[in-house]
Amino acid sequence: MLLHRTRLHRRSLLALAAAGLALPLHARAQDARMSPRALGNPKAPVSVMEFFSLTCTHCAAFANETFPDVKSKLVDTGKLYYVFRDFPLDQVALTAAMVARSLPADRYEPFILALFHSQDRWAFARDVNTTDELAKMAALAGMPRDTFNTTIADTKLRNAILAEQDAAEKKYGIDSTPTFIFNGPKAHDMKQAGEMGYDAFDALVKQAGG
Repeated sequence: MLLHRTRLHRRSLLALAAAGLALPLHARAQDARMSPRALGNPKAPVSVMEFFSLTCTHCAAFANETFPDVKSKLVDTGKLYYVFRDFPLDQVALTAAMVARSLPADRYEPFILALFHSQDRWAFARDVNTTDELAKMAALAGMPRDTFNTTIADTKLRNAILAEQDAAEKKYGIDSTPTFIFNGPKAHDMKQAGEMGYDAFDALVKQAGG
């Protein structure tokens, strides 16, 4: 099982999160951009949170190869409630997460899936300005460049994402992406790290009670 592990920029990211952690929880909750990004029925028998980084190649592999079946066979059929949780492992991923959360909620999933599908082009290509490439992707999702520039400079949003990441790291001991936390009638806070195929994912859903 392959995991994407890195401490790149983590000290600086956590330092930035300090300001966000100082904000009262109700103050952070008032920002609609930090409302849950999820798919499916919240009353489904099993729920899963995926902690991911938009620059994680293993997260991209899961999104491109496994998630389509998860969505069609488990989410769309009412068996699973799927929650996306930001866990940016570097500054580029953090910027991308900020942009994704600033789009209308119904564009969130299509946008992050598009980012994963084209990850090599916008995140890792040589001689490419990642900010400009991300701005192009955002424009395709309906975000003008001036809105994009304001978004990626938004300290409040940046700190809110980092504060939630830090809280999740402390609560669940997450140190790699992707990491999945399953909850159901037979298992609660069941953690599984690493990309996996559909059969392995489905087995975990059934283990949790699906």
